[in-house]
Amino acid sequence: MDFWKKLAEYKFVRKIVYALVGVFTYPGLAIVNKIRIRGTEHIENLPKQNVLFVSNHQTYFADVITFLHIFCAVKWRKRNRLGVPYYLLNPFTRVYYVAAEETMKSSIISRLFTLAGALTVKRTWKKDGNEARRGLDPSDTRKIERSLGSAWVITFPQGTTKPFSPGRKGTAYIIKHTKPIVVPVVIQGFWRAFNKKGLKFKKKGTLLTVTFKPPLDINYDAPAEEILSQVMDAIEQSKKFMLQGAHHWKTREEAAA
Repeated sequence: MDFWKKLAEYKFVRKIVYALVGVFTYPGLAIVNKIRIRGTEHIENLPKQNVLFVSNHQTYFADVITFLHIFCAVKWRKRNRLGVPYYLLNPFTRVYYVAAEETMKSSIISRLFTLAGALTVKRTWKKDGNEARRGLDPSDTRKIERSLGSAWVITFPQGTTKPFSPGRKGTAYIIKHTKPIVVPVVIQGFWRAFNKKGLKFKKKGTLLTVTFKPPLDINYDAPAEEILSQVMDAIEQSKKFMLQGAHHWKTREEAAA
């Protein structure tokens, strides 16, 4: 894996990977299914580093791939749309994403996606869903913090595709330590359109929605629990959203359509 990590540091390699992945995945997002994007005005003028995107998680790869498409489109001054993907000619590559180490080792395809900027971390969850330790492994934390020093980072605080799972405190500790601009993202429809890995279709013609919210106003001196609670509210995965039930989510998706 070290070879793949080193290879991913070459900007030219990452541009090629983005272009290849982008060409093969664009039809699934914008032709086979329908994508609706909101809030890219909140990311148009962000600095090139120390920006943390926090999002709910529905598939292993489709979520991240969609974010990369959107970031590339925004670089080419497109707002809330992908349009014709000529943005793949010169993609936006100053971005990393946090992914489970075992997931990125599982296949040749996942190893290829590592070249797109994966920050592999060890899972902090036991099989029964309980947290195995309080936060990220220190080496994983340093890895993410170093990446924030030079680029954007996408993370999924829940660390699982299961909806309404509790967030991990490691995300809050990183926010407290690095004081990044934190941009919440809410996605919908991906679990319905794709399989768990996000590489095969389950239901075609699905509406996929991606909503970028304004950066959070965070008190970095607040306890980690308070910061994590704020993040989970922002990505609509806290208990108060869970209590609204499946009807709430179905209604939102129908309204978006």
